[in-house]
Amino acid sequence: MSILAWIILGALCGVIAEHLTGRRTGLILATVVGIVGALLGGFLAKALFGVNGLNGFFNISTWITAIIGSIILFGILWLVSGRGRART
Repeated sequence: MSILAWIILGALCGVIAEHLTGRRTGLILATVVGIVGALLGGFLAKALFGVNGLNGFFNISTWITAIIGSIILFGILWLVSGRGRART
């Protein structure tokens, strides 16, 4: 995929993951999380299942992999930012 396709995919998947997780971070951070989440999802799909999850822009497995990776990344960010820890 071209760099423009990665940015568009990252923006859309980041915004979708943002809505699914209930986080509101803004378009730029959602795009970055979407791009990195797509790479994370692709890595996990390859490592766990031995499949290439990032096949092409119009492939449904690419979108599912990118959204799942973005949701995982939002969860990690939530834990690291301190909002995921119990308050005493």
